[in-house]
Amino acid sequence: MATHIVVAECRDGQLRRVSLEAIAAAKGCMQDGDSLAVLLLGGGDGEATASVSAAAGLLAQRGPDEVIVIDHPILGRYAPEVHLAALLAAAKALAPEARWWWLGHTAIGRDLAPRLAARLGAGQVSDALAAARGADGRIVFTRALHAGKALERRAFVPGAPTVVTVRPNNFAPAAIVAGPAAPICSLPFNPPPSRIIVRDVVRRASGAVDLAEARIIVAGGRGVKSAAGFAPLAQLAALLGGAVGASRGACDAGYCDYALQIGQTGKTVTPDLYIACGISGAVQHLAGMSRSRVIVAINKDPDSPIFSVADYGIVGDLFEVVPALIEEWNNGV
Repeated sequence: MATHIVVAECRDGQLRRVSLEAIAAAKGCMQDGDSLAVLLLGGGDGEATASVSAAAGLLAQRGPDEVIVIDHPILGRYAPEVHLAALLAAAKALAPEARWWWLGHTAIGRDLAPRLAARLGAGQVSDALAAARGADGRIVFTRALHAGKALERRAFVPGAPTVVTVRPNNFAPAAIVAGPAAPICSLPFNPPPSRIIVRDVVRRASGAVDLAEARIIVAGGRGVKSAAGFAPLAQLAALLGGAVGASRGACDAGYCDYALQIGQTGKTVTPDLYIACGISGAVQHLAGMSRSRVIVAINKDPDSPIFSVADYGIVGDLFEVVPALIEEWNNGV
């Protein structure tokens, strides 16, 4: 029967939450006779190897049948050709049972998934919001279309290989399973010659919490007026344990880095709480956040489109409302 392979991902040595969500998505689509393997790529110096071992241990507690680790120094930094070769090596080792491949809809997942699907001759589903196995044995995936205005459902028959990326924050993470942890095994890997050599990685800081996986987001638009205007938003986000985001208008105006951009041409997020400050609510921005579970809008203009999707709206000056929220939080209210 089909084997489900979850490709786990680490960032800065920490296992990404979406990897646990992908495990839960895969487990929810399994049927009798299916097996689940988690594939973890990584490597580098001693500290990086220790991080891979720790991540593998966490994954082994989430109920897979096995955790497969490909540990090689060249995998310490992402390079498409090399990481794809590692996935193909795993596919060859698991053939012919490997059928369903699950990745997070992250920058790396979005890059690897179509490459892997092309090499395997597989179908592909990107940015899945939900997945369930139907009574006829087919797995049905739900994804958003037309800037989130419509939902598409695609059904794939068992047997044909399929590559799936799941959107962060749409599946509950796989919980720790009682009993012995799954076995962890290593897979040897001989990297092919690569035309790409990663010399260094320069990252633009976007906050302590990853924006794509944040449960709470405080976002600012042109109404923030300046880079300094993001300071109270960052303070509120820090108090709530969330991340700071922005509309494209704020990014284009130079108020913040494009790494914070949310919308059709930026990141798509699904937090539990989205606080929009000084954001008018253009359709391009709504495409990236309209599926947030609770939306709070703060805007001086009562006719702003953002209020049409907000669960709670505050008509007022964000520079008065946000400090008031911070004060209330500090007072323990």
